[in-house]
Order: sequence, then C-alpha cells, then structure tokens
Amino acid sequence: MSDPRWATFDCYGTLIDWMSGIRDTLSELWPERDAELLLGAYHEIEPEVQRGRSVPYRQVLTEALDRLARREGLHLEEDDRGTLADSLPAWPPFPEVPKALAALRERGWRLAILSNTDPNLLDASLSLIGVPVDLRITAAEAGSYKPAHGHWERFFEETKAARARHAHVAASSFHDIAPCRDLGLTAVWINRFGERSELPRAAELPDLADLPDSLDRLVPG
Repeated sequence: MSDPRWATFDCYGTLIDWMSGIRDTLSELWPERDAELLLGAYHEIEPEVQRGRSVPYRQVLTEALDRLARREGLHLEEDDRGTLADSLPAWPPFPEVPKALAALRERGWRLAILSNTDPNLLDASLSLIGVPVDLRITAAEAGSYKPAHGHWERFFEETKAARARHAHVAASSFHDIAPCRDLGLTAVWINRFGERSELPRAAELPDLADLPDSLDRLVPG
C-alpha cells in the first residue's frame, strides 16, 4: 500500500477571509479612517510582533493593534485592545473552501492545518468550515510563527509523511511559499489578489475551487 497523500494548509488568508475580518474590525474601531490603509499598516506590523517569539496569537493580535494605534495616532480604549482576537472566531471561510476540502477527503487526501494562531481560535474557524481535518499544528505546538520552519518540522515529525506525497497550500508568499522553497516542499500558491512573485511553486490558483484536481495531478493517487 502506498504512503498516504497529505495536503497541509495555511488557514487565515487561505481558508478563512483574514483580510476582511481584520479590515471590518478596524473599520468598526475607527470608522473615520481609511480601512484599507490601516489594513496595509497592520499587515506590516503583525510579522514584526511575531518574529522570533512563541507568545499566544491572542497576544500578537492585541500587541499589533496597540502598535497600529500608536503608529497611526489613533485612540484605542483599554476595553478595545482585545477586539481583533475577540472577532476572529466569526471571520468567515471563503465560499469555495468547504466543498474543496470535502472533495479532497473523498479522494483520500489527509488534511492538516499549519497555522499561526492559538488552538482555541483555530478550532472555532475549523468549526465554521465544517470539514474535519486529520491534524492541526498551531504556533503553540510549533513553538514559533511562520515563516520559521517549526510548523513543517512538527508536521513531518508527527505524521512521518513522505515528502513526495505531500503538498502545502497557502496564500501568503512570505509566511508559506518562501519557507516551502527553503525546505524543498511542493507548494500551491492561492493567489486571490493577482499578486506577482518569483518564488517557485508547483501550481498557482485564484482560489480553492480547482484545488482537488490540481493536487491529484501533482500527487496522483
């Protein structure tokens, strides 16, 4: 019997609409400001908060929101510091995601989530998706935040998965596609916003709708 096929996934931005979740929260906090500009600033700040640390993601969200407010000269009430973390469990999955993950399971793929978040927050998001996964590794288990390699190291340690029977699926070139290059892993880039990148990838898709067929071509059953 051949080794099982494993598909690992980033969650936020790939399966869950991370951008809209944060943008909507920033818009509610500061409706007078351009939410897109604030989102761009937040996108720069969060990796700085994560770098070289293994603190809970709830703390990352809180610190990043604090830094954003200070950087942009915005007032943030003490009671609002945890707003991003409190809103995360309600961030919606992209509409095609449940069907695509269910199709992969039907085709015999094993699914794992490698996410820069906390276990309880990820569990809430997976509940919204509604498709069971075989393994989930968060920053708490990895002891680091991507693009550090801890998530993948922990995944291969726990599953003994054959690298030739594995593919990683993600939207972030910084957090996921670049480390896949460094580790020599098969990567599928979910490029929802038509971005450009010179990073190598085995496939590039605008969303997950055609992912089951793409993964079957990359790793035949």
